[in-house]
Order: sequence, then C-alpha cells, then structure tokens
Amino acid sequence: MTASRSTQPAAIATASNDQVLLVISAYAGLFILFGLLVSGPIEAVHGLGSILVVRDTLITDYIGVGGIGGAFLNTGLLTLISVLIYRWSGAKIGGAAIACLFLVLGFGLFGKNLLNIWFIVLGVFLYAKFKGEAFAAHINTAFFGAALSPIFSEIVFGSTLPVSVSLPLGAATMLVIGFALVPAAAQLFKAHMGFSLYNMGFTAGVVGAIVVAIYKSYGFLPDPVFVWSTGNNWLLGAFLYAIFTSMIALGLWFDRTAFSGVVAIMRLSGQSPSDFTEKAGFGAALVNMALTGAIGTSYVLLVGGDLNGPTIGAVFTIVGFSAYGKHPRNIVPIMAGVVLGSIFKPWNIADPTIVLAALFGTTLAPIAGRFGWHWGIVAGFVHSSVAQSVGVLYGGLNLYNNGFAAGLVASVLVPIILALRKPEEGKEEPER
Repeated sequence: MTASRSTQPAAIATASNDQVLLVISAYAGLFILFGLLVSGPIEAVHGLGSILVVRDTLITDYIGVGGIGGAFLNTGLLTLISVLIYRWSGAKIGGAAIACLFLVLGFGLFGKNLLNIWFIVLGVFLYAKFKGEAFAAHINTAFFGAALSPIFSEIVFGSTLPVSVSLPLGAATMLVIGFALVPAAAQLFKAHMGFSLYNMGFTAGVVGAIVVAIYKSYGFLPDPVFVWSTGNNWLLGAFLYAIFTSMIALGLWFDRTAFSGVVAIMRLSGQSPSDFTEKAGFGAALVNMALTGAIGTSYVLLVGGDLNGPTIGAVFTIVGFSAYGKHPRNIVPIMAGVVLGSIFKPWNIADPTIVLAALFGTTLAPIAGRFGWHWGIVAGFVHSSVAQSVGVLYGGLNLYNNGFAAGLVASVLVPIILALRKPEEGKEEPER
C-alpha cells in the first residue's frame, strides 16, 4: 500500500478508495480481536446474542448487555459488513464516508447492531432506485440514518405484539423511514447551514418525533432505559490510546508531512461540507483523527467519567468527523462551553449525559471554527441544556440525541451571531 501524489499545487498525499477501506477494516478487525482476547470467543458470541435482542432505547450500553467481547464483536462485524457494502456500491470514500464508517464503529457499541440497521439501509436503497439514482450517491445517508435503528428493536422486542406481527411491522416502519430520510435530510440541512456536522442527527430527531407521535396515538409508549457500564477505564483507555498512536504512525506512513497538513486543517472552519482528505490528504486526516480522539478520551478520564460503549461511541464519532469538519482547535471551545455549563447549572461534569453532551456536542465545532472560540463556548454552554431536554420528543429512539439538539442550537444561534457581527466581520473568508 503506497500513497500517491496528486497534481494539486500543495502536493496533497492521497489514498485510493480501497486503501482507505482497508485501513477502516483493519481497525474493525482490531476491535474484534480485542473483544475476543478480553472475553474469549464463547462469552463474546453469547454476549452478541444478548445484544441482538435487547430493546435498545437510549442509553443502552452494549458492554453492559453483552460484555466487552460481545460489544466489540458486534461493532467490528457490523463495520466490516458496512465496508463491503461501500465497496460494492462504488461510492467515493472521502471524508464523509470515513466519518460515516467510524460512526458505525462507534455506535456499534451502543444502539446499532447486526440486526436492527438493515431495513433503514434498504429503505434508502429503494429510494435511490425509485429516483433512478445510484445508491452510492445516498449510501452515507443510509448508514447515518441508522440513528433510528432502535425503533426496529423497540417494535420487535419491546412491544406485546406477537413476532408474526411485530417483525413485519418493524421492517415496514424502517423501510418507510429510510425512504423518507434522503429528501428530509436535504431540506433540513438548510436550517443550520452546515454549522452542525451531524445533519442526520437533526433529521432523525424530526423524523423520529413524527414516527413516535404516530405510534403513541395507538397506545405504543416507548420507555427509555439506562444501561451504563463502569470499571473498565484502564483497559479501554489503554486500547484507545494504542489505536490513536497507530493512527499517527499510519498517517505519517501515508504522508511524512502529515503534521503540516494538520496545521493546514486547523486553519479551516470545518463548516459542512468540509472534506479534510481532499484539503490536506488522508495521512493528515488520520493524524488529526488521532489527536481529536486522544482529546476526547482524555476528557472523559480527566472529568472522572466512564469509558464504555456510549462514551467510546462518542469518541469515535469525533474521530470519524475529524476527516470531515473537526479538529483540535474547533472542538475544544465546545467542550469548554459544556464544562462551563456544568459549573453554573444543577448537574455534575461527570454525569453520563453531560459527558456525552461534551463529546457529541462537538458537532457544533464549525461555529467555533468560523466565528471564534468565544462563540464556540457559547454554543457548548447552550447545547448542554438543550441536549438534556429534547429526548422526550422521540422517547430515546434517536441515537443521535445530541445531533438533534445541536441542530436546534445552530439553527437559532448562527443567525443571531450573523446579525450581531459588524458588516466587515460578516464577510465569508475563504477556507485555506
């Protein structure tokens, strides 16, 4: 595997689709190997079985359900299958696809499993066929859209209906959701103008609220659960830091000037769409991903939080989107805003939902990147409150709760920022 050079003026080191997919597959394989080594094959397989039939509403930590072995086996296999589908589709593997696949790797530890995501993916595939368009053009939406996969698990395993009814009902519901996600996501992106990187989180929140409202009218009341494992910080922390160290080494292997590329990345606002693999190369993106992942992991440990399925999922969401919008300079102000919120609000900085708000809230990183660190702190401060309140709309059935909350924050805060800026400040500076 060798990195080729493009003809662009900055001599950006690029990588082929197959090379990028091979790297992602290798990390998925490491997750599987780690799970098998920690728990053993028999325990891991039994744990995976438990994960597949759990109700899955937010927050369901797969480590708490099926152990480290089951959780890591689930997410590794899920990511490998997703990689194969990307390969089959012929999709371009740029920053958005990298973000999506690492999101699968993260959320395979809580919420997405080998059973519950596929009907949404199929729904998006059917939409593409209906429109006469290539599935490759919508594949990111399909896998991002698996945010609503707990709806399938809730209908099939959380209702009193017989399986002969609940299974086709769940499948049909997810097909309709998948079909609707593509046009809905395109429209709702306009609301936040790319200042929230998790556009599908915003979309899934809106669509999920409608679906849950319809089911509630028929007496179906989703009951959020809370499964949160503790006591694994040393083991999981060592694994994560080893992963991030390998990413830096791999990034430098692809591009010896990768750190210079990271400096260039940190000059960018990150406002979506912002593909760092195109702007600085895959090697620089890998190093940036490692740095932000280490920041996220260190944050959890420093505030006294727990490394488990949800928090590692959040960390790998940061990692993935560090190929598509996030970098150290624009995520830290958001996290600082959430910390500030925990000082002046009635909750503890180490509370699970606040730790997740600090990590997932970095979807608002483009606000800090575009308007300055001080507005990033404001965004994080506001987000810490909004993220605690919106989950009731969809009964914990949208995995991207913080994405929905951040979409609301960006949709309101960004117009206010633009209105308050002086005319000369309002001019958009070209990203370098």
